[in-house]
Amino acid sequence: MKRICLLLPNGFEAIEASVFTDVLGWNQLEGDGTTELITVGTRDTLACTWNFKVTPELLINNISANDFDVLALPGGFEEAGFFEDAFREDVLELVREFNRQGKIIATICLAALILGKSGVLEGRNATTYNLSNGKRQAQLAEMGAKVIPDQPIVIDGNLITSYSPSMGFDVAFLLLEKLTSKANTNKVKRLMGFVS
Repeated sequence: MKRICLLLPNGFEAIEASVFTDVLGWNQLEGDGTTELITVGTRDTLACTWNFKVTPELLINNISANDFDVLALPGGFEEAGFFEDAFREDVLELVREFNRQGKIIATICLAALILGKSGVLEGRNATTYNLSNGKRQAQLAEMGAKVIPDQPIVIDGNLITSYSPSMGFDVAFLLLEKLTSKANTNKVKRLMGFVS
């Protein structure tokens, strides 16, 4: 069984988290059954970007990278306080520990900035939100990443980054394929209506 830590900072974007819960949840019930996703929060109750409230299963101070095989991170909005939690030292240290162990870290949109802030993207290829005149990509470059501006998903070793919320399902399916197989992923895609 592969255990996925879905780390939820306050202010995260619900749709970016839900792609991981749905794809990996569908795999647990309808695919090969080898994935288990656990939501881990920075607070007891989290407010999403659009004020949707979520209660995580576990809190960050009660877990370790050793408990999981993968770290998944949704992005969020600065206006919703996302970076207040996302850039906390306990979050950054958890990212560093997953990276030290060579475990997959999959991010959507602005979550790449968490990797940048933690230092794990230093000299590595990555992307993040590509609109708004490239402001966020420039920020990621200032953190030491080699930004690939026009590539929707960038993979560098164990790190997966992407450039907008629209890439959410693609990242989740890519993660599923890395954890299981292409055939199993195609089965889940078909059952979810993504392919005929």
